[in-house]
Amino acid sequence: MSETSVIVGFDGSENSLRALEWALSAARGSGAPLVVAHVRSEALQLGAARISSLGEAPEIRDPVTDGVRAWIEERGGVPTDDGGGEGDGGGVAVRYVTLDGSVTDALLAEARRAGLLVVGSRGRGGFATLLLGSTSRALASAAACPVVVVPHEARAMSLESGAEAGRILAGVHPDETSDEVLAFAFEAARQRGVGLEAVTAYRLPPSPVMLIGPPAPALQVPPPLPSEDAPDLVRETAERQRERLRPFTERYPEVEVVPVVVPSDAAGRLVEGSRSAGLVVVGRHRGHRVESLLMGSVAHAVVHHAHCPVAVIPPPAR
Repeated sequence: MSETSVIVGFDGSENSLRALEWALSAARGSGAPLVVAHVRSEALQLGAARISSLGEAPEIRDPVTDGVRAWIEERGGVPTDDGGGEGDGGGVAVRYVTLDGSVTDALLAEARRAGLLVVGSRGRGGFATLLLGSTSRALASAAACPVVVVPHEARAMSLESGAEAGRILAGVHPDETSDEVLAFAFEAARQRGVGLEAVTAYRLPPSPVMLIGPPAPALQVPPPLPSEDAPDLVRETAERQRERLRPFTERYPEVEVVPVVVPSDAAGRLVEGSRSAGLVVVGRHRGHRVESLLMGSVAHAVVHHAHCPVAVIPPPAR
């Protein structure tokens, strides 16, 4: 498997079909091969193990990956190996793999040798009312490569050139955002031929009024206005953001960058902007032991609530 390959986890659900469509488009736009990975259910794994224990077992075809082949063929791809090797999906080399083990462990293992992992926010059997499934959360928190989580309600996005593909939103912390995050965001914008909106938050100093415990609900008043230092904070933050982006704006002169500086809530701005964006790009922090914090607070909030696909970029390897 190439380190530039795009892996998509597919289980036959509607959400995983959206993820497959996004992954196929991403592979086509980047020229990377596509790997369609299906992890068999525990019942099928146990059944196959039982059959094997009785002697030489016949090859058992995977109906889920067979269905994927038909779906890709409808979009111009004709498999060249009916036994399940390579195929061609509209100019994209496609490989199908059937995996055993837990879904999370199996896909994490595959992702060690890939450039991108794409998954749906919820798989088969998940409750539609839940925003993010445990598998997609674990993959986004631990995969060695970037992970794109495609939400259930996401519209089909394309990497074809044109503004209809939707702009890229990127969360940028001048001191913490890695080069890998910025490179991914700029490259995605270049491939799509769209603009990049860089969102950086600044934190207002607390007002003395806010340091006092809140009054009774009936006596609550609107929060105080920003302090007189706010304009200086905005200018300073904007300059730090500009310096952080400079190497990439020079490397990607064709990408139009829209700098945005907001008070405190970068996650809220990214989630709201995701309603009209094609992709949100955020970095994943390391060093946290609590699972819900593995991605960092901004990434965690955006992956849970964004209206378009979200790319979570792992920290640089130590």
